[in-house]
Amino acid sequence: MKLNKQDILKALESITVPGEGQNMVESGAVKNVITFGDEVIVDITIKNPSLQAKKRTEVDILKTIHEQVYEKAKITVNVKVDAPAKPKANVIKGKPIPGIQNIVAVASGKGGVGKSTVTANLAVTLAKMGFKVGVLDADIYGPSIPIMFDVEAEKPLAVNIGGKSKMKPIENYGVKILSIGFFTQPNQAVVWRGPMAAKALNQMIFDAHWGELDFLLLDLPPGTGDIHLSIMQSLPITGAVVVSTPQNVALADAKKGVAMFQQESINVPVLGIIENMAYFTPEELPDNKYYIFGKEGAKNLSEDLKVPFLGELPLVQSIREAGDVGRPAALQTATALEQAFEKLTQNVVEEVVRRNDDLPPTEAIKITTMAGCSAVKK
Repeated sequence: MKLNKQDILKALESITVPGEGQNMVESGAVKNVITFGDEVIVDITIKNPSLQAKKRTEVDILKTIHEQVYEKAKITVNVKVDAPAKPKANVIKGKPIPGIQNIVAVASGKGGVGKSTVTANLAVTLAKMGFKVGVLDADIYGPSIPIMFDVEAEKPLAVNIGGKSKMKPIENYGVKILSIGFFTQPNQAVVWRGPMAAKALNQMIFDAHWGELDFLLLDLPPGTGDIHLSIMQSLPITGAVVVSTPQNVALADAKKGVAMFQQESINVPVLGIIENMAYFTPEELPDNKYYIFGKEGAKNLSEDLKVPFLGELPLVQSIREAGDVGRPAALQTATALEQAFEKLTQNVVEEVVRRNDDLPPTEAIKITTMAGCSAVKK
């Protein structure tokens, strides 16, 4: 028997596409019907990607043509799936803290690249710009933020908030600070397994009275380990800043740090890379630059990874000295260092604003202006 294309199409009008209201022909799912002799080929595209839907479509077509057109027809059904792509939204993880607008993690793949120094100077520069700022020292095993803010002898007090006892962060230079260093002796090593460290972090995060903050900076430990995962499970991180020196050994670990945040299961936006100790300029030769650790390594890495380059900081003795005595170098007014940290901080804020333009509506609060970036409070 010679099959007719119109007979086939009429029969297919009696079949509904799985998950859709219209029949196969009206919906446009049937893309082509070819007949020759007692053979027929049906090309159909469906939107349901499940194996069950594909199988049901094929069976329905075979059964309908055999029943309504010719019971001995030789039928080939080509089912193609064209499922609509789901928009990939930025996932907000963790439990937001009321009053905290943006949480920025400062990380590094390798220790000793100046991550805590950068965190401290970012914090005081943000405070000078007029933002309300907090720092959580999440480096459980090597807390250094209390030293850098000259508050290592302080102890957080308990305050009653809504009938609950909360820790009141220590404050200096306009920055609120919490660190495990406040609860241990200076010569005491923190010998804790991961779950215990994570519990201590959660207490400092959720059992603290941070109040209203524009930025909470997290000084993460080096590497890509348990503490990082615990933090990202606990808090909706707005974005991460990765600090590296220009040398290849540090860059290899910085690349892993960026990769950790970009993993699909974590999906924390990387705001950019900061190159610390980029070059050395002797005081007696202010126009000379010596690239002790290599030249523009972190800048080139940011281009390779397609993440923003936030800026470079020189290797300057006074930055180290300022951190050791507990007064971050960014507080030195009318200096090249102050200008370098101001530019760096402005770049970070701009990336946060740009990042927040793409956030889903489930995020609590966003920065909506750049107020404070151009007018620095002295």
